[in-house]
Order: sequence, then structure tokens, then C-alpha cells
Amino acid sequence: MPKMPAPPIADDLLAEVDGGLRLLASRERATGRITFPPRAGDDDRFEPAMLPAEGRLWSWTVQRFRPKSPPYAGPEAFEPYAVGYVELDGALIVESRLAGANFDALRIGMAMRLVPLPFPLAGGGVRTSFAFAPIGEAQP
Repeated sequence: MPKMPAPPIADDLLAEVDGGLRLLASRERATGRITFPPRAGDDDRFEPAMLPAEGRLWSWTVQRFRPKSPPYAGPEAFEPYAVGYVELDGALIVESRLAGANFDALRIGMAMRLVPLPFPLAGGGVRTSFAFAPIGEAQP
């Protein structure tokens, strides 16, 4: 499992566990319902939880054109990217970028694994966000 190359983009979002990356969440004490991103640490109704690092692709789409500016403030040279929902067994469904995926090979139900995603900051520097990547599939 990959490690974080830089500090996480937000506090209490990602953790390195046993040499791998995990998403942090909250579990409602009364119902067991899991929420992501995690709730504020001062809310006694919730306890910390970790989400599984692997799941299955539930649905996806490909962003093929540069969004309008504003709000888009990214580079002029736009590259298409995939966004999907990944079902994490026993937990919930997470929306995420899909990294290292051949768009034509994406299939509902395909195995996915959590990976770090470098996130460049406007003022320079990099933080770590997250994505899911296909497990055992040919990469582009």
C-alpha cells in the first residue's frame, strides 16, 4: 500500500496504518452509522473510525472538458480525469477521483484501492489528498 508523500490536505482525513493509507471517518455511537469526512472531535455522539482501504466501483463519470472560470482555477492545459463512487464494504460509498484508470476499462464492481493523490497548493507546495485506483487492471 502506498504512503503519504506529503502532509494531508485536511486534518483528520488520512492516516498511515501498517504501511498503508486509510481514510478517517466517524461512527455514531447510538446507531453505528458511519460518516465521512469525520465529525468534529468535540461531538460526543461520534467516535473515530477508519474506512477500509479497498472497495468496489459503484459508479463513475469522466470530466472531459475544462470547467468554467471561476470557480475553476486550474491549469489552462486541461487533462480529462475520472471521478467515481467507491463502495467500501460494511461502511459507506465515497466519492473520489479515480487514479491510474484507463477510462474504457472502468466497470461497475471492479476492485479499487485507496492511493495518495498529490494536491498542489496555489502558493506552492504540495499536500496529500486521496483517490482510488483499480486493483490488478492494466494501467494506461
